[in-house]
Parts: sequence; structure tokens; C-alpha cells
Amino acid sequence: MTNRDLVAIGASRGGFDALRFIVSKIPLDFPASILVTLHLPSNFPSALDKILASAGPLRAQFATEGGLLQKSQIYIAPPERHLILEGDRLALGAGPRENFARPAIDPMLRSVGLCCGYRAIGVVMTGELMDGASGLADLKACGGIAVVQDPADAAYAEMPQQALEAHPDHVSKLFDIPGLLESLVLQPAQAPLPAPQRLKLEVAIAKEGNASVDEMDAIGRRSTFVCPECGGVLWEVEDKDAPSRYRCHVGHAYHHELLRVALDSNVRVALGTALRTLSERLALTQKLQKDAVSRGQRLSAESWARKVSELEMEAETIRKAIAVADTLQAQFSASKDPA
Repeated sequence: MTNRDLVAIGASRGGFDALRFIVSKIPLDFPASILVTLHLPSNFPSALDKILASAGPLRAQFATEGGLLQKSQIYIAPPERHLILEGDRLALGAGPRENFARPAIDPMLRSVGLCCGYRAIGVVMTGELMDGASGLADLKACGGIAVVQDPADAAYAEMPQQALEAHPDHVSKLFDIPGLLESLVLQPAQAPLPAPQRLKLEVAIAKEGNASVDEMDAIGRRSTFVCPECGGVLWEVEDKDAPSRYRCHVGHAYHHELLRVALDSNVRVALGTALRTLSERLALTQKLQKDAVSRGQRLSAESWARKVSELEMEAETIRKAIAVADTLQAQFSASKDPA
């Protein structure tokens, strides 16, 4: 029986330095292929392949559609594409973003679990928000070994903290992960395990997008929430082996905590619209007050003045709510920066 010859690593903010360290310690004869998904911005080209290639002895390259998997090489998810494994071939998924990311870590880990979890090792490292927890649980359910960077050791603890929901086999400091991987890839692969029923559909969504309403009904139950990105109905997907999350039939997916942040962002937009409308009413009311004063209409002027005061108090309340929403949005935006 073969060894565990496949390692899938996911990271986000703080991931550049963490990946460079791991790659620098992996030997040239490493008997496994390494897949890497790092949340990458789509607005400029990435040099992650050159960065990782120069950090250690292994060849590193962005994955290409249909590329053949080889040992002792690193394959990286390119910007705007999910990295998906289909047997010994790579695929680039054009499906919707998951957890507001494409590439996202969950699709990579799910695809590895679906095709060959029995001989795979999944790793979730530093980052903010929640990508990776669900995919790591799926990979483990398919026979894979789950490794999580110790949140106390991570540059950004939230992502590995959430990944602890997957009940990993190993929780390790960054310094110890290269040695741990070297020992794990020498272990024999186990007999294949049946994958969760929903996994095939979720991997297909990440590759091509969209699912029918009937297919979504088969893997989850309809919620009262709508998708923050497309406005469609969200299904709550629950599985004993993975953290609960939400999906729309278009394919957008969210960890439950990330959905809260997304809904807060939508509230921010609504609050901005309300403030603009209220400001227009305030300006008109102030004009009416001035007109009443100029005409000597004391009672009318006093009435308009009270209304102005009420509107100013309402506007201040909305401004404070917007400030809170802006803080949440700033935290979310910063979390998508992998540096």
C-alpha cells in the first residue's frame, strides 16, 4: 500500500511567512505532492510561485487545468480559481466564492478528501475568519489526517481556532509542522472510506457553480436568510463531521460566523441609504423652520425647530450604528490580506 503521498495546506493572513518557513524545511526527496491555497487578491498578479520556489528545494508552480500531479512538487491555487484535485489530475474551479474567497481553502480540502482522503494530510494555518474548518473536517471524515497550527502560535489565530472544530489529529506549532509532515508522509495510506453524500455536489459546485433547488434540499434545509452576494435563498448545511454553514444554489458558501459579518455589511449599506434620506428630510425641515422665522410665524417655527431636533437625534443614532458597521467591515477587509 502506498504512503500518505498528498499534503494540502491552507492559509490566509500571515500565510506568506508561514508557508515560506515550511517550504524551507521540506527536503528535496519529500515523497508527496503539496497543494497550497492561500487567499490571494485578484487585482494584481501573484508571485507566490517564485517566492515558494526560492524558499526551499522543491519546485513550486501555479496549478494548471489538467496538470498531472507529481511528488516532491508544490502546486498553488492561482488567483480567482479554486484548486481542485481529481484523482492524479488538477482542476481549476470557476465556481462562486466561498467564505468571500476564490481561491478558497474548503473546496481544495473537500476535493482531496473526495478523491483520495485515505492517503492525504490536510493542514490549516494562520488566518482570520473561518475558511478551512469545514473542508478539514470533510477530509478527515474521508480518512485523511488533519493538522492545525496551534492558534496561540499563529500570527492570526482565528482561522486555526475555528479549524479546531474539525477535531484535528495534530495541533502543532509552526516550528514543528515540517518535521511532523515528514513523519506523516511515511505512514501507509489506509483503506478508502466512503465520502459524505453531499461532498460530490459541493466539489462540483466549486468547479462549475450552481446546483438545483432539489439538490440543495438534499444536503441542507432552507433558512430564513438570503445570500449577501446574490440575494438567493440560503440553505443551512449541517453534518456531524463538519461545522454548520450556509450555501445558496448559485454556490456561494459561508461559515455561520462569516455570514453574520456579511449580513452586518448589508446592514451598513441600508444604514447609509437611511442616513441619506434622513439628511434630505433634515435639510428640508431646517428650510421650513427658517421660512417660518422670516415670516414671523413663531408657533410654526417652534414646531419645525422641535422636528429638526428630533431628526438630528435620529441621524446621530444612525451615524453611530454606521461607525460600528464600518469597524466590522474594516476587520473583514483586513482579514483577506494574506501578508
